[in-house]
Amino acid sequence: MSQPFDRSATCEQPGKIDPELGEFWVEDPFQINFENNLSSYERNRVFLNVGGKGFLEISRLTGADSDGDGRGVVAADLRGTGQMDLIVRQSGGGPLLIFENDFPSGNFLDVRLVGKESNRLGIGARLVAKIGSRQLFRDQFPVNSYRSQAANRVHFGIGSAETVDELIIRWPSGKTQAIQNIRSNQHLVIAEE
Repeated sequence: MSQPFDRSATCEQPGKIDPELGEFWVEDPFQINFENNLSSYERNRVFLNVGGKGFLEISRLTGADSDGDGRGVVAADLRGTGQMDLIVRQSGGGPLLIFENDFPSGNFLDVRLVGKESNRLGIGARLVAKIGSRQLFRDQFPVNSYRSQAANRVHFGIGSAETVDELIIRWPSGKTQAIQNIRSNQHLVIAEE
């Protein structure tokens, strides 16, 4: 549902609804009552990747376990440390929540793309960071979610590695660009060649 900018806006019913399926329509979204509430107030959850072998639910440990009806979440390096913090937007005007990443820090590489032949932001590019025998894949698609949008950057957490042996960028234009021996812990701007 999209929310109008003021209380005088109405939206006509787009078609027949089936109350037996729990469908309903309210022409003025500001008049939705608790009987027909779009929110279920699901509790927020945080999952920790356990070495690619599954996930551990750590919501209570992080303090994110709340029933505040969080709807939009964005990961961002708010402190310039290379650690991605979380910003959570609550639905219905609740508080904006910021969760600082206090896990042990590792090395990182943060990349911003500048397209020349491709689009200006490099959206749609595929980046591959080669570190020893490992390859980390990222796509340049800034995350959008309900009432939130991430920065136009590609983040690689590279653990204890001091350098990225090779960074390969496959631009939307079809060009491929490779950069070798990039030191860790920096924000890098790469222009399409």
